[in-house]
Amino acid sequence: MTNPTLYRRRIIPDECIPLRDDVILSCDEDHIITSWLTLRPKKDLHHGCSCYFLKEGYKVSRFCDQAGSLLCWYCDITDYEYRPCDNSLIVTDLLADVIIYPDGSVKVVDLDELVTALNSGAISLETLKRSLLNLDRLLKIIYSGNFGQLKGYLEKLPC
Repeated sequence: MTNPTLYRRRIIPDECIPLRDDVILSCDEDHIITSWLTLRPKKDLHHGCSCYFLKEGYKVSRFCDQAGSLLCWYCDITDYEYRPCDNSLIVTDLLADVIIYPDGSVKVVDLDELVTALNSGAISLETLKRSLLNLDRLLKIIYSGNFGQLKGYLEKLPC
């Protein structure tokens, strides 16, 4: 796969949008590293960079303010669908997220959205299980003190 066109698919709300302004810095069969500006301006969040862990089912992002200071590490639980016919990668946000703040505190968020999506039929039971298993693997890395290996892909990039 060489620099695919990236799409972000959300389940809640149901949308799939091309990430036209994301810059792919590196790409191989295991990882895609990008830099980006926020799609929707927020009070503090201005830009960041992300590493898509294609085989593990999550994406780790460094969120920065306009001055380049770290706001947090934001980890999305994801699913990936590569379409060779048009060299595109659809990244589906599987709802559960982990936020790691500069002080090292960890917050798991949006688990209620998994239940909402399952109850509404927006996701299957298999997708729910995959999301929870990916979340569990990521949390084991974080709680074992090995998150540095994941954020290491992004720490050397200018922010």
